[in-house]
Amino acid sequence: MMKKRLPNREFRKLVPKLRKKGFYKPKEEREINWHDYNNAQINEAVLIDYIKKIVNSCVQINHKKVGRPLTNPKELVKAILVSELLCLPERQAQGYLKIFSKQLGIRSRLDDRVIGNAYNRLEVMFILKQVFEKTKTCDGVLSGDGSGLETTRKQNYESEKKTGEYFTSIVDSREIVQAFEMSKKEKASMKEMIKQVKGKSLRLDAGFVDKELTRKINELGMKPFIFPKKNLNLNGRIAWKTMYLTLFYDTQEWLREYHQRSHCESFHSSFKRRNRPLMKINALSKLNQLTARIIIHNLKKRLYYDKLARS
Repeated sequence: MMKKRLPNREFRKLVPKLRKKGFYKPKEEREINWHDYNNAQINEAVLIDYIKKIVNSCVQINHKKVGRPLTNPKELVKAILVSELLCLPERQAQGYLKIFSKQLGIRSRLDDRVIGNAYNRLEVMFILKQVFEKTKTCDGVLSGDGSGLETTRKQNYESEKKTGEYFTSIVDSREIVQAFEMSKKEKASMKEMIKQVKGKSLRLDAGFVDKELTRKINELGMKPFIFPKKNLNLNGRIAWKTMYLTLFYDTQEWLREYHQRSHCESFHSSFKRRNRPLMKINALSKLNQLTARIIIHNLKKRLYYDKLARS
């Protein structure tokens, strides 16, 4: 019995059309509740209390050291999170933390040098990871993308992305970050990040076309939606064939699912717009600063969606 030939030639003819303006017929955009959105922004001051409660609930590493005792790492984490919430450099943060210290439960005297050095402490990273996990909820509709990390606003991402560092993330349809990594290889990062998330489906652009990655996503119980390249071949394992044959035979429905990836692009755009470029030099400090900013982003999103659920 002869095997049925896969429509490789016909599929490759379809791929260029997918990018043409007007080919995809989008569904209606999600309505924004501007009243709740405005109230969530007005009430962002309550995040100070959120920060105190979440950090206090974390476990910390206690190091025994001869000499001057180290500042409590939980207090340092609170200082970093407030600094990133208010988008302040260390010197200005020192002044604001004097005002908020009682509300945050900070007893130590934190000057700008102590706050700056806090970004480079492993104990701080240990707590920040816990806080990040506590800020996550997930609706199962996941999307992934990568973006260059700026060191200056004058930097041109398109011309310098091959030499710069990438910030790769997976977010849900509410733009709550589920996993992220900072590295120079987006695809390799994605292969590790998918192990950290749980969802129903995952959307990726053509930069992540990879048979092994598709197989791993499917094995983790998620339905993959990876935008194809024009020279793509349908031959492969069942997950690979199923994904692209569904696109071939039910194109508009597949594209409606895939284009929810715009939430990930929106997250990266707003995240860069609202935050200053990363100014830390070494890898640990950069990672801690990035983690703190993502925690603040997740808390803001949670504040909005919790408000929406109650209304």
